[in-house]
Amino acid sequence: MTEQHTVQLQQRIDDLECKVAFQEQTIDELNEALAQQQLLINKMKDQMKYVVGKMKNMETSNMADPSKEPPPPHY
Repeated sequence: MTEQHTVQLQQRIDDLECKVAFQEQTIDELNEALAQQQLLINKMKDQMKYVVGKMKNMETSNMADPSKEPPPPHY
């Protein structure tokens, strides 16, 4: 191999190592973002379960039961 060829190969290796380092950093950042999103999703699920439970415990209607209401005055 010539000196020029060796320099070119070394430059290519250096470029690849640089790209791999950036890819590893990006993967770590994406992994952290994914972990944070999963925590948020779990928190939102818990909140949704709480709201659904509260809604189920509420009366189905804010109006009084018609059988307990006195008849209207025109009767």
